[in-house]
Amino acid sequence: MTKDEALKALADAEVVPCVSAGIADAKEILDVCLAAGIPAILDRQDSCQGHGHACAVRIDLCVKPEDLPKVMAIMHARWQSLLDQEGTLPSQTVPAAECEDPPCPACGTAAPLQDGACTGCGLQLE
Repeated sequence: MTKDEALKALADAEVVPCVSAGIADAKEILDVCLAAGIPAILDRQDSCQGHGHACAVRIDLCVKPEDLPKVMAIMHARWQSLLDQEGTLPSQTVPAAECEDPPCPACGTAAPLQDGACTGCGLQLE
């Protein structure tokens, strides 16, 4: 789906904002939605411009209400992909109740703490 096709599909439809992000992230999410056949548009939010300061521009991704679950699934997959790229989560997590020492939330090491810190990465946990 192209941006023009999305505009036509949403011309008379009710749309709701479902994601608020900076311009680069909003454009990336828009492209993914369009590639998945979900008509979506971007809408600029009003920025607060008070005395001597201004907030960064935020963009809303807007879709039809019935498309919200599809966008939620895309966002979940995007988040999981970012987590996978970081490589900080263990590939198979063991529930804390089944192991003596629960895994470190930062590196996944399941070992006794040393002076209240993870032996794998040094994160202070106690």
